[in-house]
Amino acid sequence: MLMERKPKWIRAKIPSGPLYNRVSRVLRSKGLHTVCEEALCPNIAECWEHGTATIMLLGDVCTRSCRFCAVKAGNPMGHVSASEPEKVAMAVNELNLDYIVLTSVCRDDLYDGGAWIFAETVKAIKMLRPNAKVEVLIPDFKGDKDAIEIVVKSKPDVIGHNLETVKRLTPVVRDRRASYYVSLNVLKTVKELDYKIYTKSSLMLGLGETEQEIVEAMSDLRSVGVDILTLGQYLRPTKLHAPVVEYVRPEAFERLRNIALSLGFKAVASAPLVRSSYMASELFQKASGG
Repeated sequence: MLMERKPKWIRAKIPSGPLYNRVSRVLRSKGLHTVCEEALCPNIAECWEHGTATIMLLGDVCTRSCRFCAVKAGNPMGHVSASEPEKVAMAVNELNLDYIVLTSVCRDDLYDGGAWIFAETVKAIKMLRPNAKVEVLIPDFKGDKDAIEIVVKSKPDVIGHNLETVKRLTPVVRDRRASYYVSLNVLKTVKELDYKIYTKSSLMLGLGETEQEIVEAMSDLRSVGVDILTLGQYLRPTKLHAPVVEYVRPEAFERLRNIALSLGFKAVASAPLVRSSYMASELFQKASGG
């Protein structure tokens, strides 16, 4: 439960409606998790009512413990479901989705960080729905180029990896195993392996960063060729998580959006309730000119 009083511009719709219920029913029938639920996303109602969801691979237990994240941390003990790619593809097909976002918990307990599951899921979806666009939001895989290459070779349309916050706050907000520079290098490596794949990243605001630091982070992302950027307000999941230092006003988000576009990002979503996968299909279309 959020401890701070939220301003009037932070208002999330209560999840409901027939399409929301259908998405929920189909995903549960396949035993799948969504980051929408696990991370307490404020846009779950809007996105699910449009028949879209961000499917979370590799279970719901993360090996890392970031101070901003509501996903539970622990030791998954190396568990992997080999049937998960097929189940995801079946759910996507049943829901008749043309744009799919896949993400996962961090799995430092696996030799490849779970890259194989990402790749097999992309391929399974493309086999059932050849015209579907697939976006993957990957962990850093400890910066392992071989793991990144496994995902790249499966040919997703977008590969995202979130920088999350500015350089100064990275050691404070993210798990100690995360690194500002490793994250930048992950995004750089994707482009080096296949420059045709669109890359994407996200920053949370309101953790105590300055606007100058935000612009520096955006510039760093552009320096490694990132095409798509999302900026959103950090919301504290529980009193055990990092506190909200500031509720950034909508006009500040708009100003940052314009700065990001001036830096050369092909598509930018910037508003208080924006999250990594928010309007993912629309942002891809804008970036690709489709």
